[in-house]
Amino acid sequence: MTAVTRSDDVRRQNRRVVIGTLRNGGRLSRTDICAQTGLSASTVSAITADLIEEDILREIRDGEAATLRRGRPQVALGLNPDAATVVAVVLSMNSLSAALIDYAGEIVDARQMRLETLRLSKGELVDAASTVIGELVARSNKSGRRVRRIAFGVQGITDSGARKLLWSPITPHTDIAFADLLEDAFGIPVTVENDCNMIALALRTRRPERYSENFIAILLSHGIGMGLMLNGQLFTGTTSSGAEFGHMNHVPDGALCRCGRRGCVEAYAGNYAIWRNARGLNEEDAYATDIGDEEMLALAGAARDHPGAEREAFRRAGEAIGFGLGSLFALIDPAPVAIVGQGALAFDLVEGPMIEALSKTAGGQHHALPTFETEPDEMPLIREGCALRALAFIDREIFAAGAAGLSSRTGKEIA
Repeated sequence: MTAVTRSDDVRRQNRRVVIGTLRNGGRLSRTDICAQTGLSASTVSAITADLIEEDILREIRDGEAATLRRGRPQVALGLNPDAATVVAVVLSMNSLSAALIDYAGEIVDARQMRLETLRLSKGELVDAASTVIGELVARSNKSGRRVRRIAFGVQGITDSGARKLLWSPITPHTDIAFADLLEDAFGIPVTVENDCNMIALALRTRRPERYSENFIAILLSHGIGMGLMLNGQLFTGTTSSGAEFGHMNHVPDGALCRCGRRGCVEAYAGNYAIWRNARGLNEEDAYATDIGDEEMLALAGAARDHPGAEREAFRRAGEAIGFGLGSLFALIDPAPVAIVGQGALAFDLVEGPMIEALSKTAGGQHHALPTFETEPDEMPLIREGCALRALAFIDREIFAAGAAGLSSRTGKEIA
């Protein structure tokens, strides 16, 4: 019995390695898979034959493999788009979007909805999500593809174990059990993910040469968020999103933050904070709920054009981010930083003050400063991260496991 168990474990692990290699590498020949995994040719041949028979992989007979060689053209293998689909949902300030994504990672269909998140009840938020998800599930079912996973990315503090939103500045409601409610509606396993964590996952997949073992993704938008990769692992804390960089304290008893506390980094660097300071409003005044991109671009234009309140507002934003990063780098070594979101379009205005503040901290004195790059559009990254999370589950727990990925009693996937 032990020998059989070990054999099954080895087989499952080898299937996982092959699927994961194709997930990362796209089209590859069997020879390429052997070279990248270290598995023998006979093992790769047996595993890929099984996966093709199960419609998880497909042969691509166009003579194109990942590596060109002399002689007989090799047959490339790839993930079969029709093997499964997932739905990636992104809920942010006044916006809900969802995409149906095939097993090869390509978008099949998408939906976008404008909604006033601060005014909707819990039930209305869930109903809005159910509406767009339902349309995509119906589309997938009609095409004969089975939706096997839903990944729900949201701005705020999440509990991945309980699979719910604990708190978010986009809604006055707390403890929203999105996963349980959506699973009841569709009978499909659901995860709830922090949006900045999903950004970090997407960046690592897109550009592993820069974003690999240790890096930081900072979201500069209406709020300030962070995705933190340490030693190749996404840092999520004990139960929630972990890296709430925007709500680290910058000035004790300082400006009002939309979390209800005072002096947070976000209360100086979020879009609403920059807008408030540029307009000369009192820092104790209630924050604006939603500042449009056009208005932020106009503020940045004015700051570049002449000295004044607008330029000072961006300077204070950069200073807050710099001191916050300095505190972080006092705990971990500096690492490459991605500045993501609408605020990346004004990074030239905050970079100087940020580096000046960072250089005054312990975290910025004993190491070389990290490198910074910008990614102005966060939405595709959040969606891509959600899709990667959902597809990785299917790869690892369902398709790599084979028959073990199904409940023998119900025929349903093990969540």
